[in-house]
Amino acid sequence: MKTVDEHLADVLARVQPLPPLELQLLEADGCILAEDVTSATDLPAWDNSAMDGYAVRREDVLAASEESPVELPVVGDVPAGSAQAYRVAPGQCVRIMTGAPVPAGADAVVPVEWTDRGVATVRISRPPSAGQHIRRQGDDVSAGEVVATAGTRLGPPHIMLLAAVGRSRVSVRPRPRVVVISTGTELVEPGTPPGHGQVSDANGPGLTAAAREAGAIVYRVGIVPDDPTTLLDAIEDQLVRADLVITTGGVSAGAYDVVKEVLGRLGTVAFGPVAMQPGKPQGFGTVGPDGTPIFTLPGNPVSAYVSFEVFVRPAIRRMLGMEPAARPLVPAVSTTALTSREGVRQFLRGRLRTRDGTIEVEPVGGPGSHLVASLARSDALIVLPEDVTSVPEGGMVSVLPFGGSPAGDAPDDAADEVLDGGDR
Repeated sequence: MKTVDEHLADVLARVQPLPPLELQLLEADGCILAEDVTSATDLPAWDNSAMDGYAVRREDVLAASEESPVELPVVGDVPAGSAQAYRVAPGQCVRIMTGAPVPAGADAVVPVEWTDRGVATVRISRPPSAGQHIRRQGDDVSAGEVVATAGTRLGPPHIMLLAAVGRSRVSVRPRPRVVVISTGTELVEPGTPPGHGQVSDANGPGLTAAAREAGAIVYRVGIVPDDPTTLLDAIEDQLVRADLVITTGGVSAGAYDVVKEVLGRLGTVAFGPVAMQPGKPQGFGTVGPDGTPIFTLPGNPVSAYVSFEVFVRPAIRRMLGMEPAARPLVPAVSTTALTSREGVRQFLRGRLRTRDGTIEVEPVGGPGSHLVASLARSDALIVLPEDVTSVPEGGMVSVLPFGGSPAGDAPDDAADEVLDGGDR
């Protein structure tokens, strides 16, 4: 059997970041920047007011106090967006709004709260300090400054900054398009009452959500029965919109495991056991004229999800241009004794908590690969290496946190939408 590390290495060796693509700014949200972005302008582009108030020459109001306000004539009104040029002469002031250009001659802004809010004349009861409440040109960004570097994952703050410096398009690694196909004659769509021997398709919706959370644009195809011709047609139909394909079910050694039967004939998809539990039966390779990567995952829901976390999610992140591709392992204290089979990497469901600054993990549910409820209650996988057969209560283990767990990274920005359906 291949080890987990060997299989993951094979996967990542055959998956490359997608070529850069120039996208509109909002379409680039969540993508990896493929270029350094340099600002063509200062930010702010000109001195502007940080307050609603009055632009003044500071020397004219140095003597202002509550007991003896200074009165000045108001010679103009400058709202935000005003293109009219004003100059403040000695003994004058201009009423100004937040964000409006500071008139020539003014060297401070008196907040409206320090005045009687006059229109023709204003009484000022407190002097500002030099330059107070003025946002200086280039105070935030200077023209020619790099505001975002290649490799940055764009989020709302980056989008805001790029828009502020006038960029409407940027070159990014696009989100991969992932097609999810559930196979099995026994499957019915969620919401359809299952008959005798039938089960609701949990893998299709679950892996669609997982791929979306990892940053992909996801197309979920309807259930494909255990028919070789129908399965092959379904895969070929989807390749036009797929950067990566995921199938679940049909990869063991049974008489009706059609995924293995169909794709095994192509010679480009390798099937074989991986020394892990759950998730032992795995397949990976390429299909179609463009060599589209395809993962064939086990049909049991927990096996499928663990396989996604360990192998597929790193591949999606590699396609996005994100490194490191895999989630980092985190040390934790096990609250109970654990056992594992030698030579197999065990992935147990766990729940994390922090006590006195130490991360603890408690196993959730049993090891069965059909126990979806325990997976939903967990926020991490407890990883027991191949050479570990037991861990005492209070012993150290490695955990693979899911996004948003106490020890995990924040959930990845999701794709804009999940495109559900298809022609099958």
